[in-house]
Amino acid sequence: MSKTLDASGVGGSDTPNLDFAGTTPYEDYVQADVLTHLQHLRSDDPGEMVFLVTTQVMELWFTVIVHEWETATKALREDRIPVAMDALKRSLRELEALNASWRPLAQLTPGQFNAYRSALGEGSGFQSAMYRRMEFLLGEKSSSMLVPHRGAPRVHAELEKALHEPSLYDEVLRLLARRGLPVPDAVLNRDLSLRYEPSAEVEAVWTGLYAAPDTTENADLHRLGEVLTDVAELVWRWRNDHLVATRRAMGAKTGTGGSAGVTWLEKRATKNVFPELWTARSYV
Repeated sequence: MSKTLDASGVGGSDTPNLDFAGTTPYEDYVQADVLTHLQHLRSDDPGEMVFLVTTQVMELWFTVIVHEWETATKALREDRIPVAMDALKRSLRELEALNASWRPLAQLTPGQFNAYRSALGEGSGFQSAMYRRMEFLLGEKSSSMLVPHRGAPRVHAELEKALHEPSLYDEVLRLLARRGLPVPDAVLNRDLSLRYEPSAEVEAVWTGLYAAPDTTENADLHRLGEVLTDVAELVWRWRNDHLVATRRAMGAKTGTGGSAGVTWLEKRATKNVFPELWTARSYV
């Protein structure tokens, strides 16, 4: 930020510059006026504002995390492990902030949520395109998830591109193979548009790496595995917090948009991303 944005007077006059020909440099950069006027409420209930803003904040965090994971994916493809590690570590702090977004919603009673739930119509979080891109980067691919976005050509094209590109974990496994580790061809050359399925051979690769973490040539791969495990843990916490918040607000009712609600979320909460990083620990 420029000195004109610092009202502390440090490094310049004791009086900040308050006179600008147009909008302030802060506004030009942050677009705060746009962000704070994107809330179009559909009910008179005061609680809806919290729900809507919290959901919009989640979308912004999705966007940042997708940026970090795409940065890491590209860096891994180019064997730039330190760049990938930096992006993944930043995403950990961002995932923590994303998960904290549930706190304003986590104490909703059924009566409070139902006061404005009908105003949501068929809107549901599973329709979030940016969240879907997060899931695709984690290897949770599904072509059916493109269907809700057919009416938005740009969004649909971005999702379709992500569906057919290597996920973050795909690039990790390709890196392991380039380093001489026995990742099977069936995994390396699989159909990238399908959900990643666990492999016993990949589990064995991670078991070997974790059994000898101090091996000089592979120490960075062990550290990479631990950062990915941190990511996976926070993704699990996100899913579990979503489940708990939904269960408190609406019990076992059908979810908005016709989803299965709690039943669907319960299934999601039992699944780990980067699965072999978890199962390999049983054999070290």
